[in-house]
Amino acid sequence: MNLAPCLMVQGTSSGVGKSLLAAALCRLFARAGHRVAPFKAQNMSLNAAVTADGGEIGRAQAAQAEAAGVEASVDMNPILLKPEGDDRSQLVVRGRAIASVSWREYRARQADLAPVVADSLARLRAAHDVIVIEGAGSPAEINLRDADLVNMHVARLADAPVLLVGDIDRGGVFAALLGTLALLAPEDRARVAGVIVNRLRGDASLLAPGLEELQARTGVPVLGVVPWIPERLLPAEDSLDLDEMPAGEGSARVEIAVIRLPRIANFDDFEWLAAEPGVRVRWVSAPSGLVDADLVVLPGSKSVVADLAWLRERGLAGAIVTAASAGRPVLGVCGGYQMLGRTVRDPHGVESSVAEAPGLDLLPLETTFAPVKTTRRVRARVTAAWAPFAAAHDMVVDAYEIHAGETRPLTDDVGRPFAIVERGGAPADDLDGATAGAVAGTYLHGVLASGPLRRALLGWLASRAGRGSHPAWGSAAPRLARWDRLADIVAGALDVKAVGRLVGRTL
Repeated sequence: MNLAPCLMVQGTSSGVGKSLLAAALCRLFARAGHRVAPFKAQNMSLNAAVTADGGEIGRAQAAQAEAAGVEASVDMNPILLKPEGDDRSQLVVRGRAIASVSWREYRARQADLAPVVADSLARLRAAHDVIVIEGAGSPAEINLRDADLVNMHVARLADAPVLLVGDIDRGGVFAALLGTLALLAPEDRARVAGVIVNRLRGDASLLAPGLEELQARTGVPVLGVVPWIPERLLPAEDSLDLDEMPAGEGSARVEIAVIRLPRIANFDDFEWLAAEPGVRVRWVSAPSGLVDADLVVLPGSKSVVADLAWLRERGLAGAIVTAASAGRPVLGVCGGYQMLGRTVRDPHGVESSVAEAPGLDLLPLETTFAPVKTTRRVRARVTAAWAPFAAAHDMVVDAYEIHAGETRPLTDDVGRPFAIVERGGAPADDLDGATAGAVAGTYLHGVLASGPLRRALLGWLASRAGRGSHPAWGSAAPRLARWDRLADIVAGALDVKAVGRLVGRTL
């Protein structure tokens, strides 16, 4: 069997732009006519995507698959760790959550996980022309070298040339690149086929003396200097990314306050709102942050009971209830939806040892956690049950569910903001979410990716506040057009012909 060649993108640290450059390479290979797929052996992310067969993978790999023009699959990210706090993470293997583990417990499982990585990569290589592999963190973490499943372990497994990325915007890029190369084992250092300097703000020619010395010291060619790209194209993966998320500048037509829960999850739902002109998204952790907000949002959570306790400790629970009582719109998504209800029960200890906890009692609901997690893609029709969505009535949106447990209404007169028409590719006839006055909640992630729905929501909020709508709301460029824009920028900055030659492919 002929297996596709692989090209690997590694970095001097986390957050240097590996994911975005891997996405750009996927798009470039796809545009050149190659069947390309992304791969990341192990990802740690608070945000997950759902594949067509209901598996969970990191959202970055789902975005890279979109850039590659292929359907995302669990083989693209066979191991996903979703932090739960207190040094524990939910371990997701080939799309299915199998355990909650500490770091030591995870390391003890790695001998069993290595074949999973190898099998997933082999399947992708058998079905494509080229694979773009992304590493994690830095390959030079010498204290973790014996536990590596995601960096040089994969490069050796795939016999892949490595592109090493450094972030000049952080400062110290030459030391980071040189130090990383110096700490690699000789056989691993020999795999590094090129260096990329990422996120330059300014004139690349000013770097020439440093790049020449770096190449002379290491013998590794510099294949390009990529400029700073202000547009956020990849979804955030951990809560530190919230600090880099656009919030809007100047006067805003709509102010949105999203509660920055300690155990926040799938918060990339709100990047779509933050990217809209005239919309300011504030990530708040104190009651003062709710002042003048046109919409208060409770996002998803990896530990609903613990985050409910945090809301009460910070005085936010009372502030949210007060805002809702005054008629201010409040929206809960997934874990936030569960918090809006009357009671949260956890009889099986799925999230914590607390068997029952009171919710905010803004919606007449009761949630009971169950050991089996729901992960499905859905299509849903917007109902007229919640006024902010009314202008999108009868519109069908694509979304996905990732939650543990079920939520049931306690009364018959609860409004339902969404009607599920398709679940997991099969026809469905079900209702989702709940509304009561200005408060609404839903299990559906991804609905705000719908431009018309965003336009309806933002228009309603602006009108309620006595402000006008923005004509560009909801008109974000199609996703593939955004990937093409990214690919054009990277192609103009890299020696793409040299990159293609590394895997015997034309770019």
